[in-house]
This record gives sequence, C-alpha cells and structure tokens, in this order.
Amino acid sequence: MGKADALLRDVFGFDGFRPGQEEIVQAVAQGQDTLAIMPTGGGKSLCFQLPALMRPGVTLVISPLIALMRDQVRAMTSAGVSAGSLTSGNSEEENDATRAALHEGRLKLLYLAPERLSSVGLGDTLRHADVSLIAVDEAHCVSQWGHDFRPDYLRIGALRETLDVPLAAFTATADAETREEIVSRLFGTRIPQMFLRGFDRPNLHLAFEAKNSPRTQILNFAAARKGQSGIVYCGTRAKTESLARALNESGAQAIHYHGGMEADARRAAELRFQQEDGLIVVATVAFGMGVDKPDIRWVAHADLPKSIEAYYQEIGRAGRDGAPAETLTLFGPDDIRLRRSQIDEGLAPPDRRAADHARLNALLGLAEAQTCRRATLLRYFGEEDVTCGRCDLCDTPPETFDGTEAVRKALSAILRTGEWFGTGHLIDILTGNETDKVRERGHDQLPTYGVGQDYNRREWQAVFRQMMGQDLVRPNVDRHGALFMTEAARPILRGEATIRLRRDTIAAARARRPAVKTLVAEEDAPLLSALKAKRRALAEAQNVPAYIIFNDRTLIEMAETRPATLDAMARVGGVGAKKLEAYGDAFLEVIAGAVEETHPARRRLAGRDAGSLYDQLMEAQTALSRGADGIDKPLSCSAAQIAKVAQMRPHDPDALGRILGDRRAERFGDAFLDILRQAG
Repeated sequence: MGKADALLRDVFGFDGFRPGQEEIVQAVAQGQDTLAIMPTGGGKSLCFQLPALMRPGVTLVISPLIALMRDQVRAMTSAGVSAGSLTSGNSEEENDATRAALHEGRLKLLYLAPERLSSVGLGDTLRHADVSLIAVDEAHCVSQWGHDFRPDYLRIGALRETLDVPLAAFTATADAETREEIVSRLFGTRIPQMFLRGFDRPNLHLAFEAKNSPRTQILNFAAARKGQSGIVYCGTRAKTESLARALNESGAQAIHYHGGMEADARRAAELRFQQEDGLIVVATVAFGMGVDKPDIRWVAHADLPKSIEAYYQEIGRAGRDGAPAETLTLFGPDDIRLRRSQIDEGLAPPDRRAADHARLNALLGLAEAQTCRRATLLRYFGEEDVTCGRCDLCDTPPETFDGTEAVRKALSAILRTGEWFGTGHLIDILTGNETDKVRERGHDQLPTYGVGQDYNRREWQAVFRQMMGQDLVRPNVDRHGALFMTEAARPILRGEATIRLRRDTIAAARARRPAVKTLVAEEDAPLLSALKAKRRALAEAQNVPAYIIFNDRTLIEMAETRPATLDAMARVGGVGAKKLEAYGDAFLEVIAGAVEETHPARRRLAGRDAGSLYDQLMEAQTALSRGADGIDKPLSCSAAQIAKVAQMRPHDPDALGRILGDRRAERFGDAFLDILRQAG
C-alpha cells in the first residue's frame, strides 16, 4: 500500500488512515466488488476517491447529493485531481466542459446523479469512456427497505452489467434486510466483499426530551451553544421558516432550507452554511446528506425523525472533525401519530409498511430507553460491546418502576378483543369508558373492562407507547392500526417475565396539556390514513388532484361511519352515483375487506329506497322461482325488470304486467304488489 500512503499524504493531506479505511481502499483499488457500511463521518468518500487515483481510466461516482458532489469536485480539483460532474445543478457550460474532459480522457472522477442514468445517449458516452470502476454513494437508496429509497438507483445494476467493471457501494446505515437488497440490486449474482465497520460515533452526545413548549426548548438549546454551527431538523417546510425567524429574533444567526425553495436559493443557503461560522440552518430532511461541513457542533430535531436509520444519518452530520458535538431530539404523541399515518398513507406493500412500523418502534424504543441510549442505538445495528458516558441517560439515569401489572392488563385487553382494535378503543375498555362502540361489541362485559382506572387516558397512552418502544405490540397494517402482540409479549402475559417502565414518562403524560385536536378520533385515524392512501393511488393513476376522487370531508365521514355496503357508502356525503360507480368498490374494500359483486342494475339504486325494494323483490322472486308449491318450471325476471319495478312502484296488476309481461306477472304479481303496498 506504499502508493496509497503516498497519495493519502500528498493529495489528501492525511498522515494515516482512519480505522477500517485501509482494508476497504485496498479491496476497491484491486478491483474487488465491495460493499462497505461505515459510520457517518467515517471517511467513506476517501475509500473510492483514493482508489480512483490508483486505477487506470475514470471512476464513475453515483450519488444523490448534488451539493456533496459539487463540494467533492471542488476539493479534488483544488488538490490537483481532474474531477467533474454532470448534474441538474450545473450550468450547461459546466456540463459541456465535463463532457469534453471525459471525451478527451482527462477525468479521473466523474460524478453523476442517479436520475442522469435515464438520459438518452449517456450509456453510449460511458461505453466509449475508459470507465474502470463504479462507486455508489448512499447505496441504501437502492433498497425499498432503506429509509431513503430512490427509484433511479435501480438502473445502476444494469449499468454495471453493461460496462462490466467492478462496483464499490458505500452507505452509513443498512440493517440486514437493506444489505441483502443492496447486494441483489447492485451486484446481481456476484458476491461482494463486505466491510461492516463500527457505527459508534463516541464524540456525539445523545439526548432526547419529551416535547414541552418545543420552540422554547430549541431556542434554549441553541442559545446555550451561541456561536456554534448547528442544524435544526423540522417535520414541515412552514416550521423551518417560522423557527428560523424565532432564532434570529432571539439573537442567533439562522437561515431556513427546504425542498420548496428555488434551486438558486437552496444553493445560496448551502454555500452560506459552508462558509460562515456560527450559522444555524433550520431545515427539512432535504438538507444534510450533501453537507460535508466538518465543524457542525450540534444537531437538534424539533420533530421526531422518520426512523432510527434516518435519526442516525441526521445526527451524523455533527462532529465530523472528531471533536465533541451534541444532539437533541424532541418527541411527543403527535409526532408518533404523524409518523404512523405517514406509513399507513404510503403506497408501499403491506410487508414494507409492517417493517416501517417495526422501525418506528425501534426509534420509540430509543426515545423511551431506560438505560444507555448509545447502547440502545448501536444494538439496533448489531453492536453489543458499547462504552458510553456520552448520553443523557448515562448522565442522569431515569427512575423506573415495575410496570408488569399495567402491561399485562393492556395485553389482556388486546387478546380478549381478538387483536382487532387500536389504542383508543383499548383504553376505553381499560378505563371503563362506556362508548357506543364498547357497548355495541359487548366489551363492557369483558373481565378487563374498567380494570385500569388507576391511570387516566393520557397515562395509558404513555404505557402503550412504552410497550411499542419495547416492541411488545405493533400496529397491524391489514386491520387499520389494530394492535397485535409480538412474541416478546407472551412471557409477560403468561406471568413468566416482568417489565419495567419509565416513571417520568407516565408523570409527564399526567401533566400534559390536551393533545391537538385531530381530524378524526384516535381510533379512526389509521382507517382515514388507509383511505387517503387509496385516494392517492387512484389520483396518481388518473393523473388528477386527490380531491377530484373524494375530498377530505368525505373520507373523514367514511372513516367514522365505516360503511360496509354500497347502500351505506352511497349515503356518505360527497359520494354521488357516478363516484359510487367509479370508486365505491375500491373504498369499500379498504373499509370492509372483500366486496360482493353487485349487478349494475342494483348498483344504480344504491343508497336509495328503490335499492331496498329491489332486494325484497329479488328475495320474493327467489322464493317463487318454481311457483308457490315449488314444482313449476323455473321462471325469473331480469335484473333490469326488477329495478324498473322498484323505481316505478306500480300499484295495480295491469301496470305491473306492462313491465313484467303476462307470464311473470301471473307468477310474481301478488307477492310483488304486497311488497310495494307495504313500502307505501
């Protein structure tokens, strides 16, 4: 590795490799297919940049991060290495210069955004270039199990086959499922050499806090670190702007950043953050992966991240220079509801949504952890031997208590209701709240009814949240948020194991202000999310706005009334005859499962009195199809004739005969006229 050491010193200015880098550089430089999972800030870029200088030809680097590509091209160029990029963030002149350098064989590193792989003519360009290696940064983006799936990444495997060159893939976060899909998508039948380096970032201090005046919590956290560069992540674009204003008003220097900004404004924000000391950027997750600023001293989350992988990736922006850095993550019940609904409203298949709920449980487990947060985080990534001393729970261990009795009551309520209900209904049972739903289902007669009155509703929500955090229960994606027990819960239910809960979480719930009013009751929220997902899928298929299918008010009424038939669906506000015909079955299937096939003539009467008459007339016809004695030749009316009778309601034999004809009027007339007279 003499050549590598010399390049490391002369080009990159380092006297030695970071732990784990040297073996990866050697494998990539030798042309071995490689998958490296390294911690954020662990020096992934060098593991493909240095081998690129050791190999002939050009190394193709595929990355989703335009800002990072721009920074790396600038850094390589300033170090005397010929590098260029083809991205939508470049001017046409910059892209032309890169193409010319590639054509002339002067480039050592060519950076491409994955969406460029669909460009007409790019394949021919690369085939005629002397490409000797493909490097894929943020390789988890190729996996639908990962936290940042990008469809354009799916083209990389075909490109590797076309160019027939070694491939090196890099990512900071990839659990076993994600690693398996990365290998399948990128390497095909070839088995890469895999490097799994430690995920620990010992210089990062980890902390979580329950939301309690979250804006004040963020302002205080930033004020205590005045003059230090930091990032605040928010769940919405609007919040980035309002929180940046609040920080500036408090005396800090802050800017906002989100995907809704113009490209020039985003570039200006990125450049300003790179160049200014002590600047705070308040951003959505659109900001971050492409920012390689080494001296970010803190990262705060004003809202709960999407998953434990996303959390690890985002806090990893801090302290890349190895010096101490701090993190703070705020969370609350509304965050968790939002993240659950985002999963339920997604268009992913059920197994993916179930896995996403499990991942969210893992993040809840980190938020509600009782012992060392670092150990909890790294255990998720498969590391067991952890030394901490740099997290809030090691600083001040929380008080816990034996929560076995409360958890067993909750598990019993889940089991006795057949794992068919969500948190809201289960809490009604435990607290003895005799709602219509509890009474209609006879759940006020259960042994668990009213056994949990020692806790109020919000305290029970905190218990269920901790149960999810310890992965004892998960939402069932096929039952719209109903909870089911995992295998880990069964020993507790059987009295073979005990469990401890955090006392501060229960106490905070007792004192918490009432939750923000939601569109529907907690119990109906998962179904509303599923209905929105169906609406979104239909809208995308037809290329129309979602409200054209049904507006929110209509979906809310569906979630609350849960129509199980076309007649009931037709009575929902906003469901006219045309929309019932077009979408009725699709939404009924979401609400009630499989939908019985309905004759078009009957479907047109759905929700009207004539529909009920149609059903009664059909029933009478079935009874008389072989005559009153059951011995005559079979005879029946058409569905159109029955529908016409139901709509016109003839009240004398002659009028009925004109619709049915003499033979049918003779057999069914009296019975039909009786039904019509009774209907008025």
